Amino acid sequence: MSKVKINNTDLKITRINLGGNVFGWTLDETRSFEILDKFIEKGGNFIDTADTYPWWVNGTGGLSETIIGKWMKSRGNRQDLVVATKVGSETKEHTFDISRKHILQSVDESLQRLQTDYIDLYYTHFDDEKTPVEETLSAYDEIIKAGKVRYIATSNVSPKRLTASFEAAEKNNFPKYVALQPHYNLIERVKYENDYLPLVEKYNLSVFPYWSLAAGFLTGKYRSEADFNKSVRGAGAKKYLNEKGFAILDALDKVSAKHGTSQAAVALAWLLAQPHIGAPIASATNQNQLETLFVATKLNLDKEDLDLLDKASK
Repeated sequence: MSKVKINNTDLKITRINLGGNVFGWTLDETRSFEILDKFIEKGGNFIDTADTYPWWVNGTGGLSETIIGKWMKSRGNRQDLVVATKVGSETKEHTFDISRKHILQSVDESLQRLQTDYIDLYYTHFDDEKTPVEETLSAYDEIIKAGKVRYIATSNVSPKRLTASFEAAEKNNFPKYVALQPHYNLIERVKYENDYLPLVEKYNLSVFPYWSLAAGFLTGKYRSEADFNKSVRGAGAKKYLNEKGFAILDALDKVSAKHGTSQAAVALAWLLAQPHIGAPIASATNQNQLETLFVATKLNLDKEDLDLLDKASK
């Protein structure tokens, strides 16, 4: 599988970022290993997790990193992978926190769970909106110089604080974020395209969208509230059962029928066709879902397809 380089790094990634939020949640360790094995077998190398996944299950998180760490150790393949994890999210034990103290403690705990000496891409997962950006970046500078982290990235940080972070990094010679992980998909476009895309272009960021399939809505399997029981995450698609949502599903139906593929593959291919997108983040709980992710990387949507999807989603 072809690879692309994350901007301002030497990290080469495949164009699907396997989401680890399901490890320890809807997938136990054995089934997680199966998905991870198949992902690598099919050519994938980019895995996304967080120190707090899945905190909504056990209150603290850590299960996803632990499973990935056990898997990498048993397979002896750490050097072949690009592993991204995050810091700053809430749990039942603490609120959002990107203070120096929390970062220095959390990175060591993540390294221990992942059974590795370094993290390739370390995200500010959520902003606590109170820690000075200089303090956060200084902590990142410290752990990069210690060899614990290679590059930093950011997710749920406001445009104002993101801009301040780059200004502080420039002024103090701190490390700069190389990537952004926004909430962005075919049905959730406005916030990213209006507020973040200008900053992505200004700072030359690679973009790895999360919730790429809108809680499963863009797979087309949720057409009414009666469909929500198809998944433990089904209720998350409820807000999309409206005129716009159905228009997007109609467009996905048409394009997927034209190409003889699934709606999910089309939705991911649309993301991959957008400027600055490095790899959509998507999880898989079975082999068919995993196959869909790789199909998307080979699906070339033409102008007619893209125009139809753009018209329905704007």
